[in-house]
Amino acid sequence: MRTSHIIYPLRKQCGLAAFALLLLPAAPALAQNGAQSEAEAIVLRPLSFFKVNDLDFGSIIASGTAGTVRLAPDGTRTRTGGVTLAGNGGEPARFAGLGTPNRQVNISLGSNTIWITGPGVRMRVRDFEIGSTPTAILSTTPTRFSIASALGNYNFPVGGTLEVGANQAPGDYSGTFTITLNYL
Repeated sequence: MRTSHIIYPLRKQCGLAAFALLLLPAAPALAQNGAQSEAEAIVLRPLSFFKVNDLDFGSIIASGTAGTVRLAPDGTRTRTGGVTLAGNGGEPARFAGLGTPNRQVNISLGSNTIWITGPGVRMRVRDFEIGSTPTAILSTTPTRFSIASALGNYNFPVGGTLEVGANQAPGDYSGTFTITLNYL
């Protein structure tokens, strides 16, 4: 699993983009004879699960004051301190799997916190939260859930809180975390 985070400084580029469009010559329309696309499928073995997408805190702008970005399992982003949220980006990690209907499953983390690294000082991610009803903070101590689907399939999102340092250097930051499921 990969956690990514990007910090962008604010810039004014609108005038330059409009000027560049004026300089481009008009291109003739071309007919196309064919196109290719990709198709993907995942076939699950019973009592398995996989990562659907990574935890992404989205684009943020750091300042001279430290702060946090919390990404809830439902995708809601909030901030504290000197962090500014840029754009609407960010999404929780999502996992899916296949088990037996009504089977009990223990879920836990490999570690309660992780460090993500990039061009600046590393940042801590903590308070991983699973999107269950009600939501629950995940830890190294297992949390139990029951597979409710009649087909045995399930999925769940995982959010967390990112600690951003004062004057955090711009760039991409990443790290990994481990989720463990034990089918009972």
